Amino acid sequence: MQTMTKVVGIVLYDHFQLLDASGPIAAFEIANEMVPGAYRLITISIHGGRVGSSSGLGVDSISFDEVDRLDTVLVVGGSGGPEVEKCPESMAFLRKCAAQAHHLCSVCSGAFLLAAAGVLEGRRVTTHWRLADELQKRYPQLKVEVDRIYVRDGSIWTSGGVSAGIDLALALIADDLGEQVARQVAQDMVVYYRRPGGQSQFSALAELSGEESIFSSLLEWIRSHLSERLTVEQMADHVAMSPRNFSRAFARAIGVSPAKAVERLRLEAARERVENSREPIEQVAAATGFSDPERMRRAFIRAFGQPPQGLRRARHREQTDA
Repeated sequence: MQTMTKVVGIVLYDHFQLLDASGPIAAFEIANEMVPGAYRLITISIHGGRVGSSSGLGVDSISFDEVDRLDTVLVVGGSGGPEVEKCPESMAFLRKCAAQAHHLCSVCSGAFLLAAAGVLEGRRVTTHWRLADELQKRYPQLKVEVDRIYVRDGSIWTSGGVSAGIDLALALIADDLGEQVARQVAQDMVVYYRRPGGQSQFSALAELSGEESIFSSLLEWIRSHLSERLTVEQMADHVAMSPRNFSRAFARAIGVSPAKAVERLRLEAARERVENSREPIEQVAAATGFSDPERMRRAFIRAFGQPPQGLRRARHREQTDA
């Protein structure tokens, strides 16, 4: 059966992040090869013409006024974002997109533009992990889910830093064309095809340490021992380092302290079980190393803005609406 061509518009502006745009574009391009005519890609900007990225490379675009129909709108991040937030024409265009497009999406700091346009109020969203606290402080009405690869809330899709735009594009392709096509696109791109909702940004960051990293095997060991009491001394012994030297080297390589890493891995494992199983909350807490359900509940609220039961209900609604 012939698939109706979906128009995907990538919103650019001066000093945008090139990978935020090029990663999803590549995913849609490959999907188009597998399902000819599935997508038509256009790059758009306020005035059209050539738009310079933060790398200095430019991309041609059409103006907002030239846009007719958009099924999916993807707003990229970049250092030029704060100026766009002050632009009434750009904000009005995003509000128009929110009212008309089937999917309104952002990559990385692009979430700030959607928030400034007023289209995210009351929504579950994410952004780059370094920017999540700022987004929550500036827009307290949002439910910022720290550390997620991407979040879908109805027609609004937001994703984390740069390469997470590829995960977002794969999820959009799955929504449009089915899981099999999305999985084939991921294989063609030689990237992971993640479960719906994605893994945590922290887990992806840990993977980037590479197989040669002395901490790669440690992270896997932690994942397989989450139900146990894990101390700095145990972890340091696992990599044959003194506790003091280990703590410093780990934080330098991974970006967080050992204790914070353990908590994030516990949260990641607990969330996956909460959202994708019917296990009692008490059983999930015990299996992932939280001493009791109340401790896990407090950790969930700090990290995700909701208790475990709230995330389970939201995940069920997302599956029902998909």
